[in-house]
Amino acid sequence: MTTTPVLYVIACGAPPAQDRPGLPDYVEGCQAIGWDVCVVPTTYGRRFVDADLLAQLTGHPLRSDYKLPGEDDVLPPADALVVAPATFNTVNKLAAGIADTLALGLLNEAIGARVPVVVAVCTNKPLADHPAFGRSVELLREAGVRFVPDATDLDEIATSPAGLPFPWAGLLDEVRRLHEDLTTGPLSNVSGHRTGGGPSDEHPAEQ
Repeated sequence: MTTTPVLYVIACGAPPAQDRPGLPDYVEGCQAIGWDVCVVPTTYGRRFVDADLLAQLTGHPLRSDYKLPGEDDVLPPADALVVAPATFNTVNKLAAGIADTLALGLLNEAIGARVPVVVAVCTNKPLADHPAFGRSVELLREAGVRFVPDATDLDEIATSPAGLPFPWAGLLDEVRRLHEDLTTGPLSNVSGHRTGGGPSDEHPAEQ
C-alpha cells in the first residue's frame, strides 16, 4: 500500500464520544500511528462530539448524512473502520443489515467488502442483557467484526455495565495491528480493500 491508510471512526451517541480524554485523544493516537483519520458520527452522535475540534484535528469534514447522487465524496475511501463508542441500537441494526444512517450504510458495506471493522460497545446492563444483543455480537463476529475487548462475557464487551473504563487503549492497539497488516503485513498487497462513496452512499431516498 503506497498511500496513507484511511481509518473511519464511527461515533455513536454515548458518553465516551463526549468525554475528555476520549475521542479527540484517540484520533490523535491513530494519527501518530500513521492513519489518515475521518470521523463519521451517527445522526445522534453528532450531538455528543466536538465537530469543530475533530474537523480541525483530522483535516476532514464530519459527515453524518448521505450525499445526493452525483455529488463528490468529500472523504477518501476507508481501509478500516472503528465504531467507538457503539451503542446497543447500532450493534443490533448493524447485525440486521439495516442502513438507515450513513454510518450504518458504510459499516454494512465494509462488512460485505471484507474491510476490517472494529467495535467497542458502550451500553447499560439491562440492554446488554437483552437477548438480541448477544445474538447480534455473535453474528457480527461470524462476519469478521472484531470486538474490543475481545471477551466472551457480554458485560465485559459492553464496557459500561461492568464498571469498566471505555477501552481506548485497546482500540489503539487494535488499529496499530491493522496499520501494520495494511502497510507491511498480509493486507498490504490486497487491491480494492477499501470502502466509502459506493452505491449505499448515493441513494438516500432508498433508506
